Amino acid sequence: MQPLIDHARSFGRRPEDFASLADGQSPQVLFITCSDSRVVPALITGARPGELFELRTAGNIVPPYVPGRPTSEAATVEYAVDVLGVSEIVVCGHSHCGAVGALVRGEDLTAVPAVRDWLAQAKRPSHAPDDDPTVADAVQNHVLAQLLRLHGYPCVEKALTAGRLRLHGWYYEVHTGAVREHRAHTDTFEAL
Repeated sequence: MQPLIDHARSFGRRPEDFASLADGQSPQVLFITCSDSRVVPALITGARPGELFELRTAGNIVPPYVPGRPTSEAATVEYAVDVLGVSEIVVCGHSHCGAVGALVRGEDLTAVPAVRDWLAQAKRPSHAPDDDPTVADAVQNHVLAQLLRLHGYPCVEKALTAGRLRLHGWYYEVHTGAVREHRAHTDTFEAL
């Protein structure tokens, strides 16, 4: 913890570098990814403060939109699309994902009921080899499922229909740093 504290102490020593952030934010991208500490959106994209609006959930799960039942995730998506006017949404899964791995392996999560119930919102990936530690195929299919789920959000569907929004599926390899994007015309994840 001490190195983190030391960095935080020195971080704001040049307030002029941050003054413009007080004027507000205007990110162009909503970046939805896993809570995993190995996935750092600003590091992956090179984004500076104010350039990415982030939504991090265990397993980068986008829960189904249910009218009248607000969730933090739905509020974040709606705010990004309708208030901030983001023009891009990236759903980024990653290799070695514990959440997707638990689904693939059908792990008993009774000791962590909140995790179990959260992951129940995601379908168990089919045709995924359970001996692959990267769970690459399962994660990539999971990313596509979350992209489809975003279509159930009224603000997303409205912005897509109006041509104001594009969706992207990314797969990040934590062991190499490589990023792949889903290409609809080939239905494969290819290098950016």
